[in-house]
Amino acid sequence: MASLAACAAWCATPGAHPAGHVAVGGSATPVPAAATAWQATTTKIDQLPASLLAGTSAAEVAVVDTGADVGALAATARTITTYDVLTHSRTVTDTNGHGTFVASLAAETDAPLMIVKAAGKNGAFTATAEAAAVRYAVDHGARVLNLSFAGTTTSPLERSAIRYAIRRGALVVAAAGNAYLGGNPVEYPAALLQPVGSDGRGGAGLVVGASSRDGTRAAFSSSGSWISLAAPGDGVVGILSTAARGPLGSATLGIGSGTSYAAPQVAAAAALVWGIDPALTAAQVAQVLKETASGGGTWTPDLGYGVLDIAAAVAKAQALTQLPAA
Repeated sequence: MASLAACAAWCATPGAHPAGHVAVGGSATPVPAAATAWQATTTKIDQLPASLLAGTSAAEVAVVDTGADVGALAATARTITTYDVLTHSRTVTDTNGHGTFVASLAAETDAPLMIVKAAGKNGAFTATAEAAAVRYAVDHGARVLNLSFAGTTTSPLERSAIRYAIRRGALVVAAAGNAYLGGNPVEYPAALLQPVGSDGRGGAGLVVGASSRDGTRAAFSSSGSWISLAAPGDGVVGILSTAARGPLGSATLGIGSGTSYAAPQVAAAAALVWGIDPALTAAQVAQVLKETASGGGTWTPDLGYGVLDIAAAVAKAQALTQLPAA
């Protein structure tokens, strides 16, 4: 059975982990006093009025990961629910760090969060835990699922769980992977969502690559026909877990890189679009995000349909709600 492994937010970039899936984010450092969260400017979420975020009932986002520091996230999400599929408890202490960083980015649109913990301190997931986490999230009402891990193999359990989520109307968002410099292999579960050879068209979910400040593909970000779109993932700001700060001491924010950190920004945008127009299907939400990304409708293997533009996606969703019924 293939295993999945996660790297704490301040570890070296993944690559030295066991075979199987790995969480695809790393290289976090404390945030300098003068640093700004450039990702908000790039995705244009900073152009949205606070009243819109506060007044929209965004869909719930499930973050399947290493748990989360709920106390640290309390000010970022409208509500937070928790579950650990390993211990069958509500305690999701994040001693790894990856999950907290990811969850903080998923909360950018003030979406309700469901933290589903499926790995412990060493960051190793089993296919059984992954599948249980996906099914739990869907069964308990999450409409958007964020999966920030990747690997070159898949399993029957993973495929079954992804099908389960899709058939029940959830939008699954997955990180593309950080393996471009390692041969650029096809990664899973991403390729279960945006099939190889699709060139970003159709698909059953969204696969997210990482972009840099200049709008190009981050050097590490995987590329190929199975990329849907991209989001900032090279030196982005996120929250650190109290239980996993390690050498970062008392720092509460960190700067990290990886497609792990690009995916939850897309998940957050999807939740907001769905909140504006709850009648949309998962496929329609995905299409709104593709159509409004920076590529202007043009697809490339490096960035898919371009970099996420949350302000444009919101405008598109608002326009759809005003269309007369067919």
